[in-house]
Amino acid sequence: MAQLKAELIRLPEATGAPQAIELRHLRYFAAVADAGSFTHAAERMFITQPTLSQQIRRLEEIIGTPLLQRRREGLRLTDAGAVLLDASRTVLSLVDHAVNRTRQVAGLGRPRLRVVVPPGLPDALAVEVVSALRSAAAAADVEIAWLEAPLDAEFSLIRQRRADAGLGWLTASPEALPAPLDVMILEDFEPDVWVPSRHPAARRGTIGLDELAGMDVIHGPRRLEPAIYDAWARVLRGVNPRFEFTDPPLRHSLPMALAFAATADRSTAVLTGPGVIAESRPGLIRMPRAMVSEDMVLVGLEHHPLTATAAVVWNGDLPRPLQQVLFDAADGLMPSAPAQRGEHEPAAIGL
Repeated sequence: MAQLKAELIRLPEATGAPQAIELRHLRYFAAVADAGSFTHAAERMFITQPTLSQQIRRLEEIIGTPLLQRRREGLRLTDAGAVLLDASRTVLSLVDHAVNRTRQVAGLGRPRLRVVVPPGLPDALAVEVVSALRSAAAAADVEIAWLEAPLDAEFSLIRQRRADAGLGWLTASPEALPAPLDVMILEDFEPDVWVPSRHPAARRGTIGLDELAGMDVIHGPRRLEPAIYDAWARVLRGVNPRFEFTDPPLRHSLPMALAFAATADRSTAVLTGPGVIAESRPGLIRMPRAMVSEDMVLVGLEHHPLTATAAVVWNGDLPRPLQQVLFDAADGLMPSAPAQRGEHEPAAIGL
């Protein structure tokens, strides 16, 4: 792949094209691919749409093949475009880090680490990790740029080099992560489950997975935790093939979800995101009295079939000083940290 990328970037010289590819061509192309339209990409790049379209056409002329397919439903990468996009992100990331290091040597700036922190993480986990990262970065004189965005199961933001590292949920074995991602395992978490007070599980204090899969379950929206949403849905469909999560009809909040569940026509449960360290009941999160519904009862899920592994994931070709910040931050976070790919037991969702 590295040889292919190098040949692709040298292509104009090899074919005798009058103009070589410039970094701005790659930046414009990556912006269009990420935005999905010329209009949105032009707004993000602060240029006019005709100028952006002209530059993309020029890039296609230099390469000698179409890179984008213009369709009614939007833009789509050609096979050649997909290869160039991957190469572009690699080149742009390397250039950005090299420029950053050059500025640091000249006394004009500090190394920068772009870290994604998804919304909806347990406060205790997010605060601990963010604090550790800030301390490690300050000690290494590294600047951290924080990004708040969802992370999918493939950690695409990091793999596509739009971020350097992130705190998220690992939903498969670490060995299944695509290269060049590396990972440090922190801790396993599980959800809280709320059921109607009239449900038999309310008296027992626990509920089985088969019982839960037979109920309507409010959990969402998917966009906040796509990896967890999909992984837990697969586990529940293993018991009930027809199972689908239910999203609340109004804004997603626990009090609102409990209110809808308590007044539903069918027996309805509320499943939170992972927020309690697995097998550590009673839970670490205490709900304010005003948020507790008298018609809904908090129970535990028997045998802990739904868990999520909190992990720090980063791009393995980051400059060593930036990777060292991540190592130092994880060193004292959790009993199981730091562990790298292949140095721990595989973590899975309910398997």
